[in-house]
Amino acid sequence: MKNFFLQFFTWWSGQTLGTRLHTWRYGTKVGQDDWGNVYYEGGTDSEGRTRRWVIYSGTSEASKIPPGWHGWMHHRVDTAPSQENYTAREWQQPHQSNLTGTSAAYRPKGSVLGTGHRPQVTGDYDAWTPGA
Repeated sequence: MKNFFLQFFTWWSGQTLGTRLHTWRYGTKVGQDDWGNVYYEGGTDSEGRTRRWVIYSGTSEASKIPPGWHGWMHHRVDTAPSQENYTAREWQQPHQSNLTGTSAAYRPKGSVLGTGHRPQVTGDYDAWTPGA
């Protein structure tokens, strides 16, 4: 019952009721990634391409889509990673979702939220003054 109300009243909890109905009516499951996101396709968009969408596992966050699926979602490749033997290149790092706003976010040296101290100003910068 809780999942029904979350889908009915929120858009960030995986999928809405409208998305569930659209997926049930038009969608064909293409595959699932390691994070539990499920990918679908069906129908055509305004450009004549097959529509592709994802039902997120948990909170809807676009950065949760791994690189292989990202290419398929944006029509960069025609074959989904689940339909081929997709392996990441040796130079690719493991997928990591967007950490902005979390305690694990990058905080450069001198950041207000960082632990270090701001570097001393060297004096090689002169601020612009209007009319001068």
